[in-house]
Amino acid sequence: MTDQKAVGFIGLGNMGAPMAERLLAWPGGLVVCDTRPEAAEKLVEAGATLADSPAEVAKTAGVIGITVLNDEQVKSVVSGPDGILQTAAPGTVIAIHSTIGPQTAIDLAAVCAKSRVELVDAPVSGGAPGAQQGKLAIMVGGERSAYLQLKEPYASVSDMMVHAGPVGAGTRMKLARNLLHFIAFTATTEAARLAEAAGIDIAKLGKVVRHTDAITGGPGAIMLRDTTAPIDPDDFWYGIFTHVRDLGEKDLALALQLGAELGVDLPLGHISLDRFADGLGVGKAKQ
Repeated sequence: MTDQKAVGFIGLGNMGAPMAERLLAWPGGLVVCDTRPEAAEKLVEAGATLADSPAEVAKTAGVIGITVLNDEQVKSVVSGPDGILQTAAPGTVIAIHSTIGPQTAIDLAAVCAKSRVELVDAPVSGGAPGAQQGKLAIMVGGERSAYLQLKEPYASVSDMMVHAGPVGAGTRMKLARNLLHFIAFTATTEAARLAEAAGIDIAKLGKVVRHTDAITGGPGAIMLRDTTAPIDPDDFWYGIFTHVRDLGEKDLALALQLGAELGVDLPLGHISLDRFADGLGVGKAKQ
């Protein structure tokens, strides 16, 4: 258990504001800061204390979350002239929720360590709705002790907090997660072009996709192993993934055939058919 000092939160934009609002439940109190004082008005009315600088936040907060725009702003908030390190007590935990470069987090953690302050990179996944509902996934890179210190007050913000590894690992995990996210979005636009050319109502197709992804888990449903190495035929997963491969190769081939008939270019479809089986770790089907 922590000593329940106040939690600080810096950056009250689209993600930061709903995260901070969830942290109002913390018994030790909430101290907030934003370059736009009006951004904090609702939180202050609900009981938060407004600070005029990151340094002011660190005077009372034991855990401080940061959700600002980019690496330079994060550096300024942590180590700038009015930054957290000007006043932070030893043992303070700084959690960077902004998606920044992994090396930025590593470098800042080294600077913080000189003041015996722990810095973790703790990017989030789930968007503003996840923040509002307290259902964010938070990927933490840093010392396990700092992860545990963050976990208690953030129970109201996140229902899935994972310790990804050392500093920088949280950001690396977030980048891998978002690689999947935005490639999937690109694939969505390709599927929509095929459906539209085939005379399908793509809004109705979208409803079907959202419905079935909610059941099957979408792309993440196949992320069941702890390695990407080829699967041995005697392995438990081999039969499962060869079944997935057979279905996928068949349906991809049929979709590409339809695209050819309709004159729709499907580059991601061709790449997927070529790489799908090897990516699963089972190799292409013999036929």
